[in-house]
Amino acid sequence: MSDLQVNNIHLRYQSKAVVRGASLSLASGQVGVIVGANGCGKSTLLKAIAKLHPLDEGQIVLNGRNTRLMSNQQMARQVSLLPQSANAPEGMTVGMLVRYGRYPYQGLFRSWSKTDDLAVRLSMDKLGVLEFENRRLDELSGGQRQRCWLAMILAQDTPLVLLDEPTSMLDLGHQIEVLEQIKGLAQMGKSVLLVLHDLALAVRYADQIFAMNEGQIICSGTAQEIVTAELIKMLYGVDADIMYTPDHMPLVVPQRLALIQ
Repeated sequence: MSDLQVNNIHLRYQSKAVVRGASLSLASGQVGVIVGANGCGKSTLLKAIAKLHPLDEGQIVLNGRNTRLMSNQQMARQVSLLPQSANAPEGMTVGMLVRYGRYPYQGLFRSWSKTDDLAVRLSMDKLGVLEFENRRLDELSGGQRQRCWLAMILAQDTPLVLLDEPTSMLDLGHQIEVLEQIKGLAQMGKSVLLVLHDLALAVRYADQIFAMNEGQIICSGTAQEIVTAELIKMLYGVDADIMYTPDHMPLVVPQRLALIQ
């Protein structure tokens, strides 16, 4: 189980302030989605939560522990991150990739065990990629490869999962397939925080949406609570109409520029 608290953090990238006083909280079993324009600090925020980018100010607390006080191995057992463009060495098989998820549990006094083998096989089976175990990643489709990366994340077995645009470069069918698997991680009790650009999918799959603008989380809540025409204008500079689906989920319909007076 994981409870994440990000408290007023400030981050710099190449001396430029990219995140300015961002705060968010995410409970166990929830899917949180960060939305916002390119360059607003979303990816840097995820890296900071994973302790891969230093904090200038603020703190990140995971299950009541300040992550500044956690070792790299402790972090790797608590937080997994799938970056936006994950690449594997040429010729790597699916089985080899998923085994990487168990490396945080190896050490001076613990070598590979039957427990690790079982975790790897169960993860591949859960994500439907066990049949690809001996196939090379570069032989698979985009959707299949993404499921293999998620199997590695599942094998790592961390209470907090961070995903940076996990559906990029996938067609709609594969996007939904991947997001259903991500939702399944939350149903296992994990906290899942991801970046998405597709607002329709964010609305459909997020328990909490975090709207980010110019390095700040400007509002958060359920889709019904925060998705408004005013928010879309603030985030993207786009005029939009907000419609509602039969199950009362907001649907963002951008206006054509030619129609805007």
